[in-house]
Amino acid sequence: MTEHPDRPGYSFNPGPPPEASRFLRNKGLRRSFSWRDVEPEEHAVAFAVAKVAELDLLEAMRGEVQRALDEGLTFESFQKSWRANPRLAGWWGRKAVEDPLTGEVVEAQLGSPRRLRTIYDTNLRSARAAGQWERIERTQAAFPFLEYRLGPSEQHRPHHEDKAGLILPVGDPFWDEWMPPNGWGCKCWVRQVTKAEAGRRGVSDAPEVPDRKWYNERTGDTALVPQGIDPGWQRNPGKLRRQAAEGLLRDRLEAAPEAVRLAALKDIAGSWQVTRILEGSSPGVAPVAIMPPELRPALETTEFLVQVSGETADKQLRKHPDLLKDDYLRLAELLGAGEVIRQGDRHLGFLEKTEDNALPWIAVVKVTQDLNQLFLVSFYRAASRRFVERFRKRGDVVRK
Repeated sequence: MTEHPDRPGYSFNPGPPPEASRFLRNKGLRRSFSWRDVEPEEHAVAFAVAKVAELDLLEAMRGEVQRALDEGLTFESFQKSWRANPRLAGWWGRKAVEDPLTGEVVEAQLGSPRRLRTIYDTNLRSARAAGQWERIERTQAAFPFLEYRLGPSEQHRPHHEDKAGLILPVGDPFWDEWMPPNGWGCKCWVRQVTKAEAGRRGVSDAPEVPDRKWYNERTGDTALVPQGIDPGWQRNPGKLRRQAAEGLLRDRLEAAPEAVRLAALKDIAGSWQVTRILEGSSPGVAPVAIMPPELRPALETTEFLVQVSGETADKQLRKHPDLLKDDYLRLAELLGAGEVIRQGDRHLGFLEKTEDNALPWIAVVKVTQDLNQLFLVSFYRAASRRFVERFRKRGDVVRK
């Protein structure tokens, strides 16, 4: 193994940043014929490969990319693993493919070393950037500024080179668009900076970056893209992911495809905000699931966000100390598909679907007295089949 003079020869944490791994793992799957079919907002929550419409094929592809990220595989190792995967054996070379937009059958390049390099670079860099942004937001009290840095490329794009050494606050709108990577093959990055260093070196003035019009011939839409950024790369993937998990919940999540919705909900349940609440180290509330529309009348509410609070966390820590934070990722699917038992006027109990007599997970959700908020009351795994039967007898079945 080649030694790097600027790195130690050991590591206490050889795996990838957990935020980057979770960003990729929680993505849904998005069929597409061209990269132009998928908006940046969709890329933040869905895994897509151009000219791949089969979900099982996309799942296998994401698995290979996830492995490369989690195990730190070089491109050469990633390529060997991909080519050895029997589920991906047919995805190689040139083949006739129908464009679903036009119905035209075209001869398209599927798998090739060049396409694999693009898949490898694009997904790993985006995941690492999104993971870094989560850490930036979490630690901005200590490091409230960011510095734009150039990558190791031999030649740099002029617009990227102009921004080298730029220091701006984490909250500056500049980072909404210019959080690297900023194009195909871009290796730029950002470094977190303390207030003292920013004061010593000087905080930059936010540059005025003119936009250019870009016409998407696939969708017929025209978008404004900052000069120097490739179309499709003009948004901060980590911030988009958080927005999908928070701000977009009320406006768009209910209408989103199920895969996108579940990805966003799992992001919330696995986020550092929820983790701190569940650990009892942070006050406040955070959304963790959606109440299906057909169940809201049972609680006489129009609210759909199910939240977890510090009160719930304290109770969970006392009664179920063995629960792991990743267990809460089950909530989105449990509320969407589990058996539902009414428990009084303001509570619904949820039983997970199981096979082979496995003990199900159980969740209880309540609506507040004013019918305006939904909260998770308890979440745990049933201790016995007898307990499950007693749970069922506590009220009427609302959904099988």
